Amino acid sequence: MIALISLLVVILFSIIIVRIGAVALEMTGLSKEMATFQAQSAFSGAGFTTSESEYVVSHPVRRRIIRILIFVGSAGVASAVATLILTFIGQTQEEATIRLGWLFVGLVVIYLFARSKMIDRGMRWVIKKALSRFTSLKIYDYEQLLGLSRGYSIGEFTVKKGSWLDGKKLEELKLNEEGIVVLGLYRKVEDRECFLGTPSGDTRIFRGDKLICYGPEHAVRSLSERMKGKKGGEEHKEAVKEERIRRRDQEDELKKLEQILK
Repeated sequence: MIALISLLVVILFSIIIVRIGAVALEMTGLSKEMATFQAQSAFSGAGFTTSESEYVVSHPVRRRIIRILIFVGSAGVASAVATLILTFIGQTQEEATIRLGWLFVGLVVIYLFARSKMIDRGMRWVIKKALSRFTSLKIYDYEQLLGLSRGYSIGEFTVKKGSWLDGKKLEELKLNEEGIVVLGLYRKVEDRECFLGTPSGDTRIFRGDKLICYGPEHAVRSLSERMKGKKGGEEHKEAVKEERIRRRDQEDELKKLEQILK
């Protein structure tokens, strides 16, 4: 019975370690979904071969977190396998059946524990407090900072053939009038992919460039699909009008709040 309890403790401990790793990765700026996936992949040693993984390990702090998860995970998986074997070795069929039943019950309880939103919120709060106090990690809630839950988004798209953007300088496009900011640009030069952060107005956009833009979600999506010609120009003008209305509404809302606070 001790081996069975040990197995359940190892599984529970593994879940907590993965949760700590995921929160630590979130604190470096990763989204919750990406951080959770990368933490699970590193701990289990499976699936850690995606392009996202290359992006994660290029960051020194994230790389250190991943290294720790891989190290702890290798010991955790080995311990789980060993205790699982010890749980059923030397047992009669009846005893093995009973232990299998208890194992199933224990796994269900652990699953409910891991899936509980209330427990998740509590664990995340404790983990963030501990990591903030005992490590140099800082919490960056990018969803809150960038208003990603308020109609804004960061979009990435490749400039296609016949795109309204192709061949034009950023200053000609006047994307700021649509409420869009170009945060970065990836461009393939021979066999290399070059990155230009916060490109200037003199930067010319070409077909095949990958743009990272920030702005109203619908505006970024519309820009990625806009084609050359008269229709593309009309879509730009319409987007500018929508942006002016949106800005006016935001300014009116701010003025109302200011009046309430006075």
